[in-house]
Amino acid sequence: MKILHIDSSILGEYSVSRQLSAETVARQKAEHPDATVLYRDLAADPLPYLTGAHLAARQGTPVTEATLEADLAIGNSHIEDLAAADIIVIGVPMYNFSIPAQLKSWIDRVVVAGKTFQYGATGPEGLLPAGKKAFLISSRGGIYTGDSPAAVLDHQEKYLSAVLGFIGVRDVVWIRAEGLSLGAEAKEAAIVQAQSEIALVPA
Repeated sequence: MKILHIDSSILGEYSVSRQLSAETVARQKAEHPDATVLYRDLAADPLPYLTGAHLAARQGTPVTEATLEADLAIGNSHIEDLAAADIIVIGVPMYNFSIPAQLKSWIDRVVVAGKTFQYGATGPEGLLPAGKKAFLISSRGGIYTGDSPAAVLDHQEKYLSAVLGFIGVRDVVWIRAEGLSLGAEAKEAAIVQAQSEIALVPA
């Protein structure tokens, strides 16, 4: 059993998504004591944005620069991490109605034609091994669920669920703490609610 733990918040020790993603990993580790955990901190160790050189290399252009070769190797290592993981835990705060740029850079490195997806006769097909489970830990300052008028602005959860499904990860559980900017009492209640969900999630 392998657990891939990814954080993307830029808030360090003040991050709610980091706190809750760590608790989710601890819960899964308690259920699977022999599991190994690989941790990736995309804020502390960010991936550079894609360039034209990256795309050219993916399409077969010879790589002659050592820095580009090393960068491509790092990107490939993230694909290998994802392919090997049985459980994926991602801490993903909402920034301006979407995901952190650091997490988008990771997505751009792991959503690669011929490696994690392909286009078949009936459309796109995910190439990651079947059976993976993802726990996505969402933190948001406002309320974006239910009949909230802000629900239409949620380009965080819908997007990330779609991306993971595209490459073959369809067993996705969202655990969210929202309303974090609505005062201390609301923040504490949101965190407690998320923690109760973490305690009850299936292994």
